[in-house]
Amino acid sequence: MLTRLEVHGFKNLVDVQVEFGAFTCIAGANGVGKSNVFDAIEFLSHLASEPLADAARRVRGPSGERGGDPRDLFWDGYRDHGRAMRFAVEMLVPSDVLDDLGESAAATWTFLRYELELGYLRPSAGGRGELLLTKEDLLRADHVDRLGLWSAEQFMNSVLHGRPSRDPLLSTHHVDESNLAYSKADVGSRGRFPRAAVRTARTVLSSISSGDEPTLLAARREMQSWRRLALEPSALRAPDSFSEPRELGVDGRHLAATLHRIANDGDPDAAYARIADRLSDLAGVDVDEIGVDPDEAREVFTLFLTERSGLRLPARALSEGTLRFLALCVLLEDPTVTGLLCMEEPENGIHPANLPAMVNLVRELAVDTSRPPGDDNPFRQVIVNTHSPTVVQLCGPDELLFAERIRQQAPDGTATTGLALTPFQGTRRAWPGEAAATLADLVPYLAAPPDAHLQLPTDLTL
Repeated sequence: MLTRLEVHGFKNLVDVQVEFGAFTCIAGANGVGKSNVFDAIEFLSHLASEPLADAARRVRGPSGERGGDPRDLFWDGYRDHGRAMRFAVEMLVPSDVLDDLGESAAATWTFLRYELELGYLRPSAGGRGELLLTKEDLLRADHVDRLGLWSAEQFMNSVLHGRPSRDPLLSTHHVDESNLAYSKADVGSRGRFPRAAVRTARTVLSSISSGDEPTLLAARREMQSWRRLALEPSALRAPDSFSEPRELGVDGRHLAATLHRIANDGDPDAAYARIADRLSDLAGVDVDEIGVDPDEAREVFTLFLTERSGLRLPARALSEGTLRFLALCVLLEDPTVTGLLCMEEPENGIHPANLPAMVNLVRELAVDTSRPPGDDNPFRQVIVNTHSPTVVQLCGPDELLFAERIRQQAPDGTATTGLALTPFQGTRRAWPGEAAATLADLVPYLAAPPDAHLQLPTDLTL
């Protein structure tokens, strides 16, 4: 679970420091940089698995495409000046993880702080430059008091394990411009091992694969579990062959195969009935039952929805909004899906009358922090962004962050405009002396636009 994110010099995230709970909604106008927060989280997740260059190519570029110049990732990256970006995350990591050989390992402390700095190496003769790792540290986080503000003692006792210490688990120092030396200290690795200079083409954390370094491995596994859901109708509608994965892709692919696997892991009739009952919350969706048919001849799974009239519809005949809602229902039923889910504008394709059902569903995807996590309460976190007034009104004050552009000091010392994420005043994230949103910031989400042609009569009784 990502509890705190600090970003400096990444896109328009000049100086962002923000805390997250189990469910968080980021509200703000188009173009302020809400999606850049998700880009930063996604980038860190890719860095936990891939070389720097590959992770950079996976991040959405200025035009929405992937695979751009690495300078796209830096604040004002094309001007001729030094480029650097810094990240820090605090996270609750799983206490037990599997290494690459399937062996179990136990973290020595489950509340960690990971710090990372990246620079830019100019090309020597034409071509593109490259990203360089300039600092990487993993520490035991100690702001446990902040976690208790949004979670019950029973939950905290079940997820916080181990013994805090001031000794770093991973630390680095420079050898020259493109090489670092690093040392690791973890109970499982039998002490501290200094290493020779290494080429900084990837993070040290991304190379951890053995249970001999269990806490580093737990940090890597946690960051690898951060994903960005972008459910695409074409992917959701596609049938699945028997040989394809039975896990829902970030674009919604393998919906039918995933639902078939979940249903058959337990009581199929009960699983299908729960999802059909959820879908019946949607106005305009006349659902009697839902199921997946395995076609043995063609070796494909096809998802079907049956209406009360008896009409049987395949997934390809369902609306985009219904399919997206259905995919989230399937995720809710899947205890194997843990980690962080980032979702852009979950209201897209949803009729206004169905937004309460959608918001409730998205909120229920997140772990219930009033009780311990388990199969019936997966350790799952959800962050959404929106500019929908209805979604904002359906969220609680503690769940909201307001995104806006403010004047900040740029990395080169000049004044610039960057993104700020501000909690609502009086909530757990609004610390004394720090900026907080007020009722005035809610006005755009509560009032009708000035040029609205339709207004409810003030004396109307509903």
